[in-house]
Amino acid sequence: MLQLLDDNIWTAAGPQVAVLGFGYPTRMAAIRLKDGDLFIWSPTQLNPELRAAVDALGPVRHLVSPTAMHNLFLAEWQAAYPQARLYAPPGLRQRRPDLAFDADLEDGAMGHPWADEIDQVQFAGNKIAVEVVVFHKASRTVLFADLLQQLDPASLKGWRKLIARLDLMTGPEPQTPRKFRLAFTDRQAARAALARITAWPARRVLMAHAPPVLEDGQTFLTRAFAWLRG
Repeated sequence: MLQLLDDNIWTAAGPQVAVLGFGYPTRMAAIRLKDGDLFIWSPTQLNPELRAAVDALGPVRHLVSPTAMHNLFLAEWQAAYPQARLYAPPGLRQRRPDLAFDADLEDGAMGHPWADEIDQVQFAGNKIAVEVVVFHKASRTVLFADLLQQLDPASLKGWRKLIARLDLMTGPEPQTPRKFRLAFTDRQAARAALARITAWPARRVLMAHAPPVLEDGQTFLTRAFAWLRG
């Protein structure tokens, strides 16, 4: 269930999630901090096999949802790991008032327990959702949730296949869907966030809804967000 990506960072593919008939692949990450605690990014559906694999790595202390839309499985993780702190990105407290959040994901990691090992930037200016993009310094891995996607066109049929192509979700590499591009109404704030993200010395880019980019991540991100800089 868990695949080692680099020292102290693992990834696991979850089940497809259906949204308006579109099947989205899901992917999570587990990062083991220097104190042994686990930072779980974008938790996918929890089953006995995944739980056993996670428990073998260390105690789960931080449950992190990178956008307000990544909330389907938070309740089951919170129930399974009541000792863990649950962190909310902008907008998630309002969307899920049934969940007990312990803290908010700020713009920048200062003040968070992982600040020395993981950086974060709020990709501001978007009307759909403000994504908190994460960077694991030791493995040089950037983690994206919704702003970069790539669906398999073979998994789509009829009008959904056409809509996915028009929305830029089935291109040759992961890219920002057209709906998210149009939702960036504050381009100045978005470009400021992008400058901080592309300054990270990224080797890899791990995405919730696309296959990972395993090499030359910084160049990939520069290319993927060329539309925003232009």
